[in-house]
Amino acid sequence: MYRMKFESISVNKIREILIVTVPSDPDDSSVSELQEKVLDAMEKYTVKGLVMDISMVETVDSFFARTIAETAQMVALMGGVTVIAGMRPSVAITTTQLGLTLGNAITSLDVDSAIDLIGSDHQL
Repeated sequence: MYRMKFESISVNKIREILIVTVPSDPDDSSVSELQEKVLDAMEKYTVKGLVMDISMVETVDSFFARTIAETAQMVALMGGVTVIAGMRPSVAITTTQLGLTLGNAITSLDVDSAIDLIGSDHQL
């Protein structure tokens, strides 16, 4: 298992999937560092994709949304798929009202469903 931790963000490799847990109020430097660590792990390990668990995130801003979208695009360029899991209704409302998008990331209600999506042989 690959694991790194700074503050309360962690990246874990389980089988062929990276799982990232984002804290409730990530700052810009943590989000940027997270992106770098995810891309390093994508390069180092053979994985099908990334599950980004944002179930603890209570608010989003344009930097967070843009960085998540960019990370999803970069993961795709490296041959993986990104699934955003656990978005709270308030985050979905705010994201929509601000006109923010998550790029080519797929969404899922929870981490289990996200793992199933990436682990399946179906085209996402």
